[in-house]
Amino acid sequence: MEVSRVRVLRGPNLWSRHTAIEAIVHCSDNELTLEALPGFEERLRSRFPDIGMLQPAGHLQATSIAHAFEAAALALQAKAGCPVTFGRTVATPEADTFQVVVEYTEEAVGRLACELAEQLCRAALNDTPFELEDALHRLRELDEDVRLGPSTGSIVQAGIARGVPYRRLTEGSMVQFGWGSRQKRIQAAETSGTSAIAESIAQDKELTKTLLHAAGVPVPVGRSVEDAEDAWAAAQEIGGAVVVKPRDGNQGKGVAVNITTREQVMAAYEVASRFRSDVIVERYIPGHDFRALVVGNKLIAAARRDPPQVTGDGVQSIRELVAKVNLDPLRGDGHATSLTKIRLDDIAVATLATQGYNPDSVPPAGVLVVLRNNANLSTGGTATDVTDDVHPEWAARVVAAAQMVGLDICGVDVVCNNVHQSLEEQGGGIVEVNAAPGLRMHLAPSYGKPRQVGEAIMDLMFPNGDDGRIPVAAVAGTNGKTTTVRLIAHLLGMNGDTVGMTNSDGVYIGKQRIDTGDCSGPRSARNVLMHPMVDAAVFETARGGILREGLGFDRCQVAVVTNIGMGDHLGLNYISTVEDLAVVKRVIVENVAPDGTAVLNAADPIVARMAANCPGSVTYFAADRNNPILATHRAKGLRVVYTDGDAIVLAEGETEIRLPFAAIPLTHNGTINFQVENAMAAAGAAWALGIDMATLAAGMASFVSDAATAPGRFNLFEYRGATLIADYGHNPDAILALVKAVEAMPAQRRSVVISGAGDRRDVDIRQQTQILGQVFDDVILYEDQCQRGRADGEVLALLRQGLEGATRASHVEEIRGEFPAIDAALARLRPGDLCLILIDQVEEALEYIAKQVASAKVAA
Repeated sequence: MEVSRVRVLRGPNLWSRHTAIEAIVHCSDNELTLEALPGFEERLRSRFPDIGMLQPAGHLQATSIAHAFEAAALALQAKAGCPVTFGRTVATPEADTFQVVVEYTEEAVGRLACELAEQLCRAALNDTPFELEDALHRLRELDEDVRLGPSTGSIVQAGIARGVPYRRLTEGSMVQFGWGSRQKRIQAAETSGTSAIAESIAQDKELTKTLLHAAGVPVPVGRSVEDAEDAWAAAQEIGGAVVVKPRDGNQGKGVAVNITTREQVMAAYEVASRFRSDVIVERYIPGHDFRALVVGNKLIAAARRDPPQVTGDGVQSIRELVAKVNLDPLRGDGHATSLTKIRLDDIAVATLATQGYNPDSVPPAGVLVVLRNNANLSTGGTATDVTDDVHPEWAARVVAAAQMVGLDICGVDVVCNNVHQSLEEQGGGIVEVNAAPGLRMHLAPSYGKPRQVGEAIMDLMFPNGDDGRIPVAAVAGTNGKTTTVRLIAHLLGMNGDTVGMTNSDGVYIGKQRIDTGDCSGPRSARNVLMHPMVDAAVFETARGGILREGLGFDRCQVAVVTNIGMGDHLGLNYISTVEDLAVVKRVIVENVAPDGTAVLNAADPIVARMAANCPGSVTYFAADRNNPILATHRAKGLRVVYTDGDAIVLAEGETEIRLPFAAIPLTHNGTINFQVENAMAAAGAAWALGIDMATLAAGMASFVSDAATAPGRFNLFEYRGATLIADYGHNPDAILALVKAVEAMPAQRRSVVISGAGDRRDVDIRQQTQILGQVFDDVILYEDQCQRGRADGEVLALLRQGLEGATRASHVEEIRGEFPAIDAALARLRPGDLCLILIDQVEEALEYIAKQVASAKVAA
């Protein structure tokens, strides 16, 4: 067994909507069926009893070691606590090779699970040991390290339930919700709406008290102190028990409460000053420690926090009692669990001393021993939910405190006897206001009801059912993708939106290109959705990106499939037939939103059949209004786009909207069939996106397919009375479409300049010149800059073979280099001729042609 080409599918993909690891597993002959491996399954199960079934019951395909690898990778994650369920193993055209797909929730955990699954299978093959507990421990530890903590996780889960898309921006807790201009971000329990000034105020304990006092909120009296002697002086001024704490602190660090003697105050000052140079001494308010969570202008949850403590049994020491409590699986070292382990540190030792104990003391049975004077969960405390018991006046005071500081999400610390009375009645007070409050005490309290605080925060960011999405259109197909994408983006721009666009030329935000090269993959799409100026997005969605990584979005409002043709990288990545290719292209259709639309080419039977996979509605387009699929769809009163005489028609029920070809420059008055198809597809998409017909018509009229607007897409030039056409057509179907367009244009003599991409099949490269040789008088072949794995001269030889038996080509010439080939073609042109130049380096070639055209005009 050999595992190779491991890919991480981070979005909806060929196999499912789940994030997944895809691995290629090569098997030796005796590994293709487990019957050929006596004892293997028994050895596998002895090492991992919970592996489960290796294949569904009744499955006809023989169970191979690849199936065992899949089952192991999935079950190891599940046993480690990851909520994963999807796995699949598929045979490839290579008899000994399988594609194995396993769901993951955390990428790093999924990768490790695949590594461990391979080790497990090898151990069963070779009858060597496999340390299952160690493997599970590694997976659990890694999962705890990389997964979102409980606070952030609760907000993300609330967003998922609401259909709000999210993206984790860091390995920590920074998350983006929503897309483009409608996005919001969080860092733990802080949002992009949390004021930095409010956060600064909350960190300054003395300023917070001053503001709260001004708002009429009860707070303990006290002041900042300069040194230990000043701390004791402040304590004497206050009289009675005091609290000593850092002025700017969090999580109860350095806080000492209910202290009265000089020695206690001096010692507390020394501890507090280790955390911050500024220290506050204030009146100690007796009572319980409560935490109130305010979101917006509402009290969402309240909990009583009790300090870490153990109960003596007359036998065990305090150290042993703490160790016993820490065995609770709910207690961890950080924030990932609902409780934190109790620490026997210097503060705990000092707290014990005030009770007459040390860590090795054995307290009497039934005696409660407190390990800390503060009740923070981060230091081992517990929480009891009291939300339902809160008095309205009590709630009003904590909400007023949050609003006075200015925090949208706020943890308010209150000390009082109970929550049944107002603070004034019982002499309680607010002792602290916290930005980025921990949520776990409310999500999973030690006692009482859990509270849906994640939902409250999500409602704050996206009220009234808003899902934070912008319109997204995805375009797939063999030919016409880039032009269709550009036209849809242009139409959305006419609607007043700032449009993010990706295509094989780059990434665009509005009219500005922010990245260059082939950007038709998921990474570019994710970058656009992260851009804060984008109101709508249009993505060219190439086959390669879907296979490599899945989609860059979870769903789209509109999916357009232009056509499925031969020569579109067939033979690569186990995509061997047009039907295989269609399965890849239809991924965008499968991920249309329920209220979205798939715009499908009814004239292409393979594309038309994708309608069955669309969760939303379907709009068909075809030049022939009598196309059976389109006509049936229209008879049902559903949306169709077709041509009728001199216009494109958008029809729904009895309603028809005509867009004359004369007002759509892209179509050259309807003479260029493939541009008519692109215009129909874009019109159907714009219609589905809610663009009104007046704006649609204006957008169609103002879109020009020149080298600046749509580089390499049937760009026309005039050169010394001849017509030049520059195009990036690079597969047989594109060549056929170009030939039909060229044949409709008058010309005395036709010439073509062509190379071939080395990563196409031999038959596809030959077929291009087979087509061209029947139409063009002159054929100039050139070898492009990158042969993509082919030997020098190999592509030219295949192109030459395609011209064997050509009925029209009378002059064939081979040139080394794209620009010399263009020069050779231009030199042979006469007025009235037509030359089609199939360019490779799009921008460079267009710039070169433009310079030659300009020079010719100057010379004339």
